[in-house]
Amino acid sequence: MRFLSNVIAAVILAAGAASAAPVTFAAADGITVHADYQGQGDRALIVLFHQAGSNLHEYDPIVPRLHRLGFDTLAVSQRSGGARFGGVNETADGVGGAPNYLAAYLDMEAALDFAQGKSGRVVVWGSSYSSALVFKLASDHPKGVVGVLSFSPGEYFGSAFSVKLAAAKVIAPVFVTSASDAGEIAAAKAILAAVPGKTTQFVPKHGVHGSSTLREDENPDGTAENWQAVAAFLAPLR
Repeated sequence: MRFLSNVIAAVILAAGAASAAPVTFAAADGITVHADYQGQGDRALIVLFHQAGSNLHEYDPIVPRLHRLGFDTLAVSQRSGGARFGGVNETADGVGGAPNYLAAYLDMEAALDFAQGKSGRVVVWGSSYSSALVFKLASDHPKGVVGVLSFSPGEYFGSAFSVKLAAAKVIAPVFVTSASDAGEIAAAKAILAAVPGKTTQFVPKHGVHGSSTLREDENPDGTAENWQAVAAFLAPLR
């Protein structure tokens, strides 16, 4: 019996102390935001925001690797999203209708507030439309934000909001990547050029839109290359 207990304990330690925990918190307008927190409470925390039509399950194959790199995670379902990647977006289901991208910013602010209650070192990470909004998030709320990762940013909001102007106020280090597409690469470069501090633009040989570039099922030829670049950026932020 003692041997069995020791084996179980060893398995738990090998797996790490972090375990999945569904959490909810309220946005400023009262909307309930659903997320998945996995953390030990003593590490830097990465807040993961999804792309259009998606939900927190966009990050299901990505989160375990981030834990192995030494980070806690908070994967968020914003109100502008859907059932892509086989998941359910409980935040969007609770709102109804079709909120636009900018409406999701309130959910992102609430997620950042939750994350800062868990860790004094927060990294914000966006995919497609949310990769543009993380620049606004980091510029509006710089305290405790130690890094920004933006996967396929662009000026997605027309005259309603300038991503480049928000990027000009970001003081944390920034990593940007995109699909291996000339238009996406140029859009990312234009935004990144406005950032006053340390920046990294990774141009992949094989890349796809958004954080999907790190999923083997979405980008089998480029996953390893892209992960290498992300891991190198994240290393000093732990």
